[in-house]
Amino acid sequence: MFHFLIPGVFDLKMKYDESDNVVVRASRLITDKVGDLVGGIFSKTEMSEVLTEIIKVDQTFTKEAFLKQCETDIIPNILEAMIRGDLEILKDWCFEAPYNVLATPVKQGKALGCHFDSKILDIDNLDLATGKVMEQGPVLVISFTAQQIMVVRNAKGEVTEGDPNKVLKVIYVWALCRDQEEFDPRASWKLMDLSASHSTQLL
Repeated sequence: MFHFLIPGVFDLKMKYDESDNVVVRASRLITDKVGDLVGGIFSKTEMSEVLTEIIKVDQTFTKEAFLKQCETDIIPNILEAMIRGDLEILKDWCFEAPYNVLATPVKQGKALGCHFDSKILDIDNLDLATGKVMEQGPVLVISFTAQQIMVVRNAKGEVTEGDPNKVLKVIYVWALCRDQEEFDPRASWKLMDLSASHSTQLL
């Protein structure tokens, strides 16, 4: 039921051709450990185009400030909402397609009286992987690692999925799209697409 808790790779199927899906391409590069993401199939010209588009509406934008915003605001808000099944927050931070995919198992679980009892322990290895200008706006792809405990409990408090004694090390790749009509940089980024792969380690 809660398909994003299952080990493996979780990819959203967007309307773009796979060759044009920046998350799929970035995920493959990270998985294959192919050096510099901005260098390989992502040209520096693409990144320059993205930064140019962003700076049109946010002249204070820098890579360092963006990554800090991801670390302190964007990632904690979205990730906490994902693992706790907080649909209201997810809706604020996500495009419709990723929201629908993330919300479906949450709604199914709540209908059965289940609740999420999960925790984020740590986030590290945050990096700006690449960028691309798309129809919806400029997109920046970030990668990071999270250590988290994923648990679902039933109405009696019994564990129905996951294990409270196992830590998952999850590698995330997120595509964040900037709303060019929103001038407040703190409210302008939304999750457009994501992938995740993880391994398990005992506490």
